[in-house]
Amino acid sequence: MVEITAFSDPPAWVADAVIYQIFPDRFRRSGRVPQQRHLALQPWGTDPREQGFQGGDLYGVIEALEQLQAIGITCLYLTPIFSSAANHRYHAYDYFQVDPLLGGNEALDALIAAVHERGMRLVLDGVFNHCGRGFWAFHHLAENGEASPYRDWFHVYRWPVQPYPSEGEDCGYECWWSVPDLPKFNHANPAVRDHLLSAGRHWLERGIDGWRLDVPAEVPADFWVSFRQVVREVNPEAWIVGEIWGDARAWLGGEHFDGVMNYRLGWSSLCWVAGDQLRQGYRNPEYPLNPLSTDALIEIWGTTAGWYRPQVNRAQMNLLDSHDVPRALHSLNGDVAALKLALLLLFLQPGAPCIYYGTEAGLAGGPEAEQSSGPEPACREAFPWDEPWVADLRPFLAELAALRQRYPDLRAGATQWTSHGSDGLIGTATSHQIWINRSHDQALPACFNGSNAKVLWTCGAPPSSSGGLAAQSAVLLLRGEALDET
Repeated sequence: MVEITAFSDPPAWVADAVIYQIFPDRFRRSGRVPQQRHLALQPWGTDPREQGFQGGDLYGVIEALEQLQAIGITCLYLTPIFSSAANHRYHAYDYFQVDPLLGGNEALDALIAAVHERGMRLVLDGVFNHCGRGFWAFHHLAENGEASPYRDWFHVYRWPVQPYPSEGEDCGYECWWSVPDLPKFNHANPAVRDHLLSAGRHWLERGIDGWRLDVPAEVPADFWVSFRQVVREVNPEAWIVGEIWGDARAWLGGEHFDGVMNYRLGWSSLCWVAGDQLRQGYRNPEYPLNPLSTDALIEIWGTTAGWYRPQVNRAQMNLLDSHDVPRALHSLNGDVAALKLALLLLFLQPGAPCIYYGTEAGLAGGPEAEQSSGPEPACREAFPWDEPWVADLRPFLAELAALRQRYPDLRAGATQWTSHGSDGLIGTATSHQIWINRSHDQALPACFNGSNAKVLWTCGAPPSSSGGLAAQSAVLLLRGEALDET
């Protein structure tokens, strides 16, 4: 008998998932999309800060599935794919049509089938707070003014609206962060709610496995109550993850979301492994890049995990970076050894680790300015399929994914973290112990050699015969009673 997930609980499969985030326009161009023929696409690898389309598509994602599965990926998260006039597609103009440049609805159907054939899952990005100014109802309003029957779909406070205002001119309607490109929906209008809920239902019925929800805190909370009811009605095992960057207790009680994008885990891990080598030009209070002591890291992790039920902690999307912040390797000043330690920390937590596309190739896009607050288009570079890679982290990622599967107590949420000197971090689980040394140049005195521990895996240089742990290294040990059973 198949056990059905309770309405207020997250789906259990997320705890075992390893996610790969894809920015579709920059991932892979297949050459199989008829709608791209005879179009002036940008050359692959064009500076990502430029406006324009480089032609990545969903058939390209299908072509990469074997390689992704080989490094342990079990779930894909795609940033928005619906028809849009922006390469990031957060400016949707039709929620029921996959962008033709990505291959259209047929390409998504093919991707869903290919993903499920491999036993993998697919999560889409839902942008239900705002749309693009090309959205059909807003276009109708812009053309007809107060005579439009869709005038109450948006928050208009002055007529006529100015979708393309001159400098210093007010657009006349509420929009996301005062950007006239992005008119904000009026969720108090039943027709708006019905339309957006229908879109959520439609793609679940088409076969997707969950929704990542963009800026959900800017949408009335009762809308998400209805959204969860729709999701659970269609697929009780579908995952709902919200883009909440900080304290999400108000959203994770069982009425709204299953988990959130756990940026707190990501930035704190980067800040610890980098130490005083951290690049700090990007300034965002919700993603603070400041060096952390080991005790401060442990406190952040403990506070964050303590906010939620164990079931929720196991359903978080844990990530170091994304399309909205500098790449991890950028923040780490190109230090691949530090990136490996940060990835290790990510994989040792309850919840699903999420790898941003190109991490395995050493992509390091981020702001060049000394002070920047994003969003960060420089981190949306094209995947270097035909170019030399800075580093090939595929074997390392495959090892981390295998460790999570082989030793589930490492990600169960019961690991006790303690500091060891200023640069050492020790995690003690039921049967295992992990030692990590973040120092760039000093070995960590350790006492794990002997009969009460067995080395199972190492990152960086292996432990010395005297028990010391080399700089920027880690070791996984089998402990005590578990060792006696082997």
